[in-house]
Amino acid sequence: MITQQSLVEFLDRFFSVDRYPEEERGGIYRVSDRPIRRLGLALEPIPQIDYWITKNQIDALFLHRPWQLNSNLDIGVVFYHLAFDERLTLGFNLQLADVLSLVNVQSFGYKAERAIGMIGGVPSQSFDRYCVQVREIFGGYESAFGQADTVGKVAIVGAMNDGLIRSAANQGASVYITGQFRVSAKQAVLDTGMCVIEVGHRRCEQWGLRALSAILRERWAELRTIVI
Repeated sequence: MITQQSLVEFLDRFFSVDRYPEEERGGIYRVSDRPIRRLGLALEPIPQIDYWITKNQIDALFLHRPWQLNSNLDIGVVFYHLAFDERLTLGFNLQLADVLSLVNVQSFGYKAERAIGMIGGVPSQSFDRYCVQVREIFGGYESAFGQADTVGKVAIVGAMNDGLIRSAANQGASVYITGQFRVSAKQAVLDTGMCVIEVGHRRCEQWGLRALSAILRERWAELRTIVI
């Protein structure tokens, strides 16, 4: 039987929440002792969420941003915000590294002694071809620009600034994947000739939610996950 406590214990380990301040660790948002057979996953509460919960026979919810939740249903809720962003979007995300065929993956960039990105090699290919792969994985992107005859090393980072662009270039990366383009990094992009793919913040989160759904099903064969 899957309980809210066993779910949280697994997620605490997966997200390594001990690296974060107490107020950033997430965990139980609404307590419930209801057994979990069907888990709903969403970035935040949707309109008429009670109807969605009832229709899909949801026993518990995972929410990335739970603060606007307004539900009277007797259902347990767990949440992880910062840890989810850093572990399952464009941080040091080994699930994404596998999908993007990164090899020799190393951590890249740090905030509060935690890696905020990764850098690694990819099979040699054109930038246009690599953009197609990124678009297929995330379901699109906001923008992609730059010129590179051959892509061989890529930085994937949940932030963008002058120093990070120059550091990625110094380590041999020719492509920089991030959630949102920052004007403050424009000169570094021009100076280094870095190609940039701006995926979009929400697309990154949606990828992470789908990835988490698969991870939880691997952990519990009997668990059914339903993603909004």
